[in-house]
Amino acid sequence: MLDWSVPFSMFRSYAHWIDAWERRLSARSADRTIRPFDWGLEWLGEPGAEGDAPACLRDYVRRAVACSGQFFSCQTPADFVLRDGRLSFTSPLPSFHPENNRVYADLFPAARDRGRAVLVLPQWNADATGHVALCGMLNRFGLTALRMSMAYHDRRMPSELRRADYHVSSNVGRTIHACRQSVLDARCCLDWLESQGCRRLGILGTSLGSCIAFIVAAHDARLLAGVYNHVSMYFGDVVWTGLATRHVREGFGQALTQEELREYWRVISPAAYVDRMAGRETKNMLIWARYDTTFLPEYSRQFVASMLATDCPTQAVSLPCGHYTTGEFPFNLMDAFLMCRFLSRNL
Repeated sequence: MLDWSVPFSMFRSYAHWIDAWERRLSARSADRTIRPFDWGLEWLGEPGAEGDAPACLRDYVRRAVACSGQFFSCQTPADFVLRDGRLSFTSPLPSFHPENNRVYADLFPAARDRGRAVLVLPQWNADATGHVALCGMLNRFGLTALRMSMAYHDRRMPSELRRADYHVSSNVGRTIHACRQSVLDARCCLDWLESQGCRRLGILGTSLGSCIAFIVAAHDARLLAGVYNHVSMYFGDVVWTGLATRHVREGFGQALTQEELREYWRVISPAAYVDRMAGRETKNMLIWARYDTTFLPEYSRQFVASMLATDCPTQAVSLPCGHYTTGEFPFNLMDAFLMCRFLSRNL
């Protein structure tokens, strides 16, 4: 395991400096909304009464995880359109919001990609420019990049929203539905890349995109390499404890506990699918930040340990920064170089 934080250990105040920087960056977003708790059974097609919601959710999650191959599969869309470098198609898992049901992905072709392409999934609340510079860097490494807008993000955002609140919120069922939709949309993007002659496929996801990317990789053997930028075992633990999701945690109030949320959101957690990577030849890079305020390091270490325990080729890298500061100089360049070099070498 690579650990780039060791040279900084001599600075006793370094962790405090990074933490203060993290909190300043987090405070720039003043438009967070605390939304009311809801079980959201209607998003799962479950007819259970409100009083039966916990039992209904547990049964739903149990069935979905047991049959995850089917849960995260879909037919290839028949309406792919590529116009002016932008791919669009109808999502195979519709939501109650028409704007969200059209998927968009921007294509960044490399001059000589040799059939190598990377599907890029940006972080939660990324706008239309998120990870565009990274896609350009992938091009310089000889890799075509397809950057997908995840559910409820930028062009898919309903008019009443200013942030992608419907992808991660205190509505339990809607969050499951949104994550499942993003997984299926991503797999459709891989279908399109394959139809264009790309045979050496990789995936790169950051933060929320990392979770979605790992679930895609666990269910799609076409992927030869994956980079997961910020990792954690359980989706619920990140939301419950993370700096970036404090407003979501407040929305739950006293309706449930961290342990219960971890169980309800197990179906959209990497932990549920680590075993599916066993025996695979997919090359994996796990990146985590030693001073992360959103994906707490204890949860990242759990995930790294679980992946290293499989026989799937896995490399783990620890960056000497936090979650928000990963996007700041010089850590952003360090992070981008590691990811692009890994994908170039393994595709």
